[in-house]
Amino acid sequence: MRYKLTFVVGLALGFVIGTRAGRERYEQMKKSAREISQNPAVRNAAESAAQTGRQVAGKAFHAVSDKVGDRIPASVTDRIHTLRHNNGQVTEDEWGVTNT
Repeated sequence: MRYKLTFVVGLALGFVIGTRAGRERYEQMKKSAREISQNPAVRNAAESAAQTGRQVAGKAFHAVSDKVGDRIPASVTDRIHTLRHNNGQVTEDEWGVTNT
C-alpha cells in the first residue's frame, strides 16, 4: 500500500509541476529532444547499438537453432528465412506489422 501511495503522490506532483510549466516548457523540451536525436554523435551511437544488437541476435539465432534443430515449426523458420534474405528490412509483413 505504501508503494501505491508513493506512486500516486509522485504522479500528482508530476502533473501539478507539468501543468504549471505549461505548453511553452513542453515545446522547449520537444525542441531539445529533436536536436539531441538529430545530433550526428547520437545517431552514430544509435546505429552502432543497432548493429551490435543485430550481430548478437544473429549469434543467438545460430546457437538456438543448433540446439533446437528440427523442433521449430515450419512457419517460424519460413519467417526467419524471409527476414534473413531481406537483411532484416521489412516494410510490412503478412500480419500487418511494419518495421518503422
